[in-house]
Amino acid sequence: MKGSIPPVITPFTNGSVDYGAYRRLVEFQVDNGSHGVLVNGTSAEPSCLSVEERNRLVTLAMETVDGKIPVVAATGSQSLAETRQLTEHAVDAGVDALLVVTPYYIRPPQRGLVEYYRQLATGHDTPWMIYHIPGRAAVSVTLDTLSALRDEFEHFVGMKHAVNDLGFVSECLNAFGSEFKIFVGLEELSFPEMAIGACGLMNAVGNLRPGPLAEICQAVWDGDLLRGRELHHALFELNQAVFYDTNPIPIKYMMRRMGLLSNNEHRPPMMPATAELERRLDGVLERAGLLPASAA
Repeated sequence: MKGSIPPVITPFTNGSVDYGAYRRLVEFQVDNGSHGVLVNGTSAEPSCLSVEERNRLVTLAMETVDGKIPVVAATGSQSLAETRQLTEHAVDAGVDALLVVTPYYIRPPQRGLVEYYRQLATGHDTPWMIYHIPGRAAVSVTLDTLSALRDEFEHFVGMKHAVNDLGFVSECLNAFGSEFKIFVGLEELSFPEMAIGACGLMNAVGNLRPGPLAEICQAVWDGDLLRGRELHHALFELNQAVFYDTNPIPIKYMMRRMGLLSNNEHRPPMMPATAELERRLDGVLERAGLLPASAA
């Protein structure tokens, strides 16, 4: 399990999850070289989904992928009981790994994080990772917390790191070795973080350009840092555009303009792009050569 594993967005139509469109988006990832798919990541707006909807997306992804590439299920919530429900379903569905976000809003102490993950990790042997995104969760994990979990659970295998802190990546790799899997969660750090030892990417921009993200991974594995740097700069404005508004608002709009989605619908409190943002994103897509000829 390594490489580019994009967090697939959740398409909505008239307020309901469009499962047919979701299947097509997963197929798009398989067909365009992604090394795996992440279900119910931040880009999927999981906080706007019910447990039943999130579980159905996991089942659908497993059916669609049909063993061609790994499936990682994000099963975290602010509720231990809800996270347990999501985790048990994903394990039963046979996912290749679990990604569990630090419980958000609560701001627990580090000993609370250890106990939270301890209860979730007991009773299954599916590889699992922590989703470290303090900008949204309002809590960070420390090296001591990771060490305690690493010592206790062999199937604790890594972390998605979505914070601008290359130093912490180096600390983790120095403490746990290169077998500790770190996936990059911030688009602009894709190449730099892989260059110092991250094993792959879990980036929202993979919904738009799965091919180049897979290429960045291969370039690093091949030791072709010049090619990696070229791809980094070629994707730079697109990577920045992901955060022109709260993710996945820009992503969904750009996917619609590229013909990957029929609409860029969200559930409140998320909202579609404003007219001003649409114009700004159109410029990004035009400069990237990603608008269909008719749209351009």
